[in-house]
Amino acid sequence: MSNTTTSLRRKIDSAADLQSVVSAMKALAASSIGQYEEAVRALGDYYRTVQLGLSVCFRIAGSAELITGGTRRMNAGAISAVVFGSDQGLVGQFNDVVADYARKTLGNLTGTPRIWAVGERVHARLKDAGLPLAGLFTVPNSVGAITPLVGKILVESEARRGHGEAVELHLFYNRPTSGAVYEPIGQRLLPLDETWRRDLGELPWPTRNLPEVLGSSPETLRALIREYLFVSLFRACAESLASENMSRLAAMQRADKNIDELLEALNRVFHRLRQSGIDEELFDVISGFEALANGGRPGRGRIRNNSGAALDHDDA
Repeated sequence: MSNTTTSLRRKIDSAADLQSVVSAMKALAASSIGQYEEAVRALGDYYRTVQLGLSVCFRIAGSAELITGGTRRMNAGAISAVVFGSDQGLVGQFNDVVADYARKTLGNLTGTPRIWAVGERVHARLKDAGLPLAGLFTVPNSVGAITPLVGKILVESEARRGHGEAVELHLFYNRPTSGAVYEPIGQRLLPLDETWRRDLGELPWPTRNLPEVLGSSPETLRALIREYLFVSLFRACAESLASENMSRLAAMQRADKNIDELLEALNRVFHRLRQSGIDEELFDVISGFEALANGGRPGRGRIRNNSGAALDHDDA
């Protein structure tokens, strides 16, 4: 019995230690979610400002040529995609969901995709799916690390566009939702086509004081487009990171619940075995006391033989 209770005590202690680790990971994931959600909210006003600036530029004749004129000379069959995933595990189906969504979406497009994966885990999922991979980026571990990643993606994209290798740039990532933890989403970031230009050109200016573009309108437009691409990539990355931590938090909550149930079961068995051992010891003490008491005075009494059967004193 001693060995059994000792083994159970070790299991209980190990489960309690594991629960402490899970609780720490829950707290870290919860704090990270707030950090990335705040970054997304902060981008909202700036994104709106960039849109209004583009709207003004598109009202100037000839702006559309800057967007559509160069893309006609490129390879119309080339497609680039960026898939945001995770480097670390304990995120449930996070990487599988976005990888499957990207695979199905890209499979419906005409052309050969070249994919950049953000995260080792999603890179492995895409590789297993047989998709052509162009490179791997490390997942940012903070809001401050998102900007360098976005810069690298823009440099790679611009280099391929400069060689006429890619017309379309698609983003795939998980986005937080109210009804569920997250959902996969796809966004075509490039090319900036006529529909996109027209929608922005129709945005109403928020005041009666209509602005004008000072200096070179084409240069201003290019600068605003760079900011638009930057903000779009930054927001996609931040939303993916928020979703990753939401998925990790949900996984840790499930693990915490499972550990609670395991601890409850182990403690129940431990207390039952311990009580059983105490009962056995008490019965032994009582039996010994009865044997000594009955054997120490004459008269009819009851004692137990070696087999444990009760006998009258005369029979013994």
